[in-house]
Amino acid sequence: MRILKSLAVVAAVMLTAARCASTSDLETAQNRIGELQEELANVKRTSSSKEEVQNVNVRIAEQTEQLLKSNATLVAKVASIEETIQTAQGGIEQNNYRLDRLAQQVAQQQRDLEALKAVIASLQAPSNASASTEGQPATGEMTVPGNATTPAADPMETYQAAYRDYQRGNYDLAIEGFREFLSTNANSDLADNASYWVGESLFSQKKYREAIEQFDSVVNRYPRSDKVPGALLKKGYAYINLGEKAQGVVQLQYVLHEHPKSQEAALARQKLKQLGIETK
Repeated sequence: MRILKSLAVVAAVMLTAARCASTSDLETAQNRIGELQEELANVKRTSSSKEEVQNVNVRIAEQTEQLLKSNATLVAKVASIEETIQTAQGGIEQNNYRLDRLAQQVAQQQRDLEALKAVIASLQAPSNASASTEGQPATGEMTVPGNATTPAADPMETYQAAYRDYQRGNYDLAIEGFREFLSTNANSDLADNASYWVGESLFSQKKYREAIEQFDSVVNRYPRSDKVPGALLKKGYAYINLGEKAQGVVQLQYVLHEHPKSQEAALARQKLKQLGIETK
């Protein structure tokens, strides 16, 4: 607008100058008009360039914003995938632990069944021998009707009832039953098993100190028992649950060192890994 006004003024001056000015003045005015026209063209070109640059900047800003949105979406998807993978891995580890635990329980039940069969066979032998003399009083003895004593409970029934109570979660009854069995069958082939299940019952009740003492009893009194690896493993778990991590780690490492091929060793290794401790 400034340039247009200048042109108008120059034009007016030229009209006036045409009447009263000299030829040189007229040429000067014409030169000024040419300069103004060229300046106007430059201004138009400059204005056009700025507009194009602005348009380019707008497009760049739009593309940048779109790129940022796409990147944010991609990051969210990657995070979601990683979370899904971690959840799946956690589920796999839990399933593996459950399978290992189930295999351990099945193997133990098989061992218990074999031990039960052996004990039943040993108990049946003397009972058959004495069956032939049943009802015959010994020499010099007198029978007194009505004073017969109540026969003692079958040890196997006591053990089996206690084990069923353990499986059902009746831990107090299970402890009572197993201890009753031990009180009259301390030298039985199932004594180590009964002692171990007392510890398991205490552990399930979260009585970790008492459970540790009971597992120690299993290890010390029955050092060759197949329950020793399980007792050591559960001692480690109990210490960890009490917040005594160092003691727990020692017990788990002892399982690996002394019973490397046992199922308890695999569980100990897995627990140590969860605690961030690498094992060989």
